[in-house]
Amino acid sequence: MLKTYRYPTYPYRQSDEQRLGAARRHPVVIVGAGPIGLTAALDCAAQGIPSVVLDDSDTVSIGSRAVCYAQRPLEIWDRLGVGARMVDKGVSWQVGKVYFGDDLVYRFDLQPEAGHRMPAMINLQQYHLEEYLVDACNQSGLADLRWRHKLIGLQQRADHALLTVETPDGVFEMQADWVIACDGANSDTRRMVGGEFTGQFFQDRFLIADVVMKADIPTERRFWFEPGFHHAEGQVGGGQAPSSVLMHRQADDVWRIDFQLGWEADPVEAKKPENVEPRIRAMLGPDVPFELEWVSVYQFACRRLDRFRHGRVLFAGDAAHQVSPFGARGANTGVQDIDNLVWKLGLVLDGQAPETLVDSYHEERAYAADDNLRHSTRSTDFITPKSATARLLRDAVLELAHDHAFARPLVNSGRLSRPTPYVASSLNTPDDEPFAGEMRPGTNASDAPVHDAQGRPGWLLEHLRGGFVLLSFGVLPVDRLRLDGGVSARVVIVGRDLHDAAGLLHQRYDARPGTVYLIRPDQHVAARWRSYDEARVRQAMARCLGR
Repeated sequence: MLKTYRYPTYPYRQSDEQRLGAARRHPVVIVGAGPIGLTAALDCAAQGIPSVVLDDSDTVSIGSRAVCYAQRPLEIWDRLGVGARMVDKGVSWQVGKVYFGDDLVYRFDLQPEAGHRMPAMINLQQYHLEEYLVDACNQSGLADLRWRHKLIGLQQRADHALLTVETPDGVFEMQADWVIACDGANSDTRRMVGGEFTGQFFQDRFLIADVVMKADIPTERRFWFEPGFHHAEGQVGGGQAPSSVLMHRQADDVWRIDFQLGWEADPVEAKKPENVEPRIRAMLGPDVPFELEWVSVYQFACRRLDRFRHGRVLFAGDAAHQVSPFGARGANTGVQDIDNLVWKLGLVLDGQAPETLVDSYHEERAYAADDNLRHSTRSTDFITPKSATARLLRDAVLELAHDHAFARPLVNSGRLSRPTPYVASSLNTPDDEPFAGEMRPGTNASDAPVHDAQGRPGWLLEHLRGGFVLLSFGVLPVDRLRLDGGVSARVVIVGRDLHDAAGLLHQRYDARPGTVYLIRPDQHVAARWRSYDEARVRQAMARCLGR
């Protein structure tokens, strides 16, 4: 039991198909009701797809777990109707500070420019986030959350999967056109399909301590390399010393503190309160009152699944890839997996796109996973040098960063989560005319403040929802462009449907009179042109549909 949170208990209910003993066919079955599985169910509901979520628990995650959520996932959750609630409860921040010993050597700002609806980062305990997602799923009317339902068997068929599920009332079978496996790093679903992870485990351990305290400390990320207050040597559960410490503020006056322990540390001894509290006391000083909320010890890995699609089963989040916690790339990456996947499934289920479109999920998100793995591995190597030479080089960088700007970008306490552009995706239409800026095909659309046709203030991304959009900086001869098979692109004209409130929209999109962008349903840029040509737009849409 936590001091600041009471866990909900969700009711187990016997389903009609279990009671009647007849396997029912579902468009989508999602395995796992963590942040990624619940986001998948909510996105399915937004696409009009009924889904069933199976989870062998009956509550949200135990402990704060993932706590840092970045701007892009917040934009996705905002599209799904829960982003504002998360931001309101969470602690927003954008400044980070890095210390070497007790000296500040580097300060960074994740969002130095204004004009974004969502903050650069929020800190929010995972149990709050999951509870909000559960509430939204229950309100959607299309997400059937089945608690205390454990997947124990899976068989693949040509056009569906057969699932065997265990409940308190016994075992039954159900069918799914598609299965989305979001059951975490120790995924049983992955084992059932014979999926293999490749990558590495790191020989190091970290202690997480959630601490309840009132502290007059700015809301920012603080990371210490070898701080004077943290010497594991001689402490029970000890490990190598000195090492690193990370601190974040969360909601409800809960502070997350991560202590590097070293591989020799005894994880059982290290997380006992009588051994955790002296570490925290050494950090905070003798006069700061605090209470322990939750303690855990973890070892991390950087690895991913060989294929994100195995027949009718699609893997997302930690079931597909694992990274170190430095950089907040775990849950944030998983949410972007879902953002990439569900609109494609919706088009395939509706018969508006070929099944091969689903294969682009692996193409794009495995590319993103590899990018995240590179960043995560480099961060881990910098934080925990593997040799005396590597440590000497790291320490030299940290010493130089105190006085020399050129060294500061080399300091790596965790490259914080940013979306990976799908620059090589087969769904992109390459530029055939010069553009400046970052909004090239494969990037997610950047937000900007706008006014609608009635002069009401809002944000660009609010206008880029609900399917394909043609964002035009000039009048077009159509208000909606339709392809064979029922897919269409809605036209949004800057200067008619919305107005560039601060000039940032034109700046970020390098817009001139006549410029046109084709935006995908996941708000990624599919193509852009300096003038409208219907044949080129149709060709780009067909390419984006995998036709």
